[in-house]
Amino acid sequence: MSVQPIRGTLTVDGRRALSYLDFGGTGRPLVALHGHLSEGASFTAMAGALSPEWRVIAPDQRGHGDSERAPEYTRAGYLADLLALLDHLCIDRAVFLGHSLGAINALHLAAERPELVEALISVDTAVDLPDRGTSPLAFVLNFPYTAATREELAAACGPLAAVLGPVLRPLPGGAGWRLPFHPQDTVDSENLVHGDHWKQWLATDCPALLIHGLRSQVLPAEQAQTMCSRRPGTIYRSLDTDHFVQQADPEGFATAVREFLPGI
Repeated sequence: MSVQPIRGTLTVDGRRALSYLDFGGTGRPLVALHGHLSEGASFTAMAGALSPEWRVIAPDQRGHGDSERAPEYTRAGYLADLLALLDHLCIDRAVFLGHSLGAINALHLAAERPELVEALISVDTAVDLPDRGTSPLAFVLNFPYTAATREELAAACGPLAAVLGPVLRPLPGGAGWRLPFHPQDTVDSENLVHGDHWKQWLATDCPALLIHGLRSQVLPAEQAQTMCSRRPGTIYRSLDTDHFVQQADPEGFATAVREFLPGI
């Protein structure tokens, strides 16, 4: 089913902080959190597959998409945005689905505020993310943040031109175009994801689903199996994809989520 989202904007701490897509309906709420280099619209196909039983809300997390850049990208900052969003939408409990950065934010929220989280869906995200000294996203530092034309900016993104070209944003007043993320902000945010998140992963016992891309660049198969065996109530589902599961196999991804949700 195709659903047309409504874009809303939430002001936090005096800044036009958070833009979000609300796919609407009267179903139970599911908050979908994207990863780095992405945005809420990446869950459009999934939202259609889950409608009308589930109302998907997909924010552009701080510094991504249509949300403004933030002064910092700590876990506390991301979680404050999520709490403000839930309050703004009068949602007192939801399923939280996250990919990569989004999954780390979701499991930290669950650990700190378990009463808000009905279930967790982690999409190809490791909980042990060692700091290897260089960010795997450091290549984006070679991208310009803005350019005079859309074509010029897309071309400057090299191999990602086809992916980023359609989601570039116009600057106010026709002054040019910008990326849907700031390169330095992205690296700063990714660096703060590194670390050991086992404590947060094991802190709750709500139902959980771990979707694993079998060709993942991020989540080793051994760690995925250990994550499921150590956390009660966690279901494992694998798909033949790389880390970017929802883009590589949107139908399989939506099916995995849809089959998990009735058990909640």
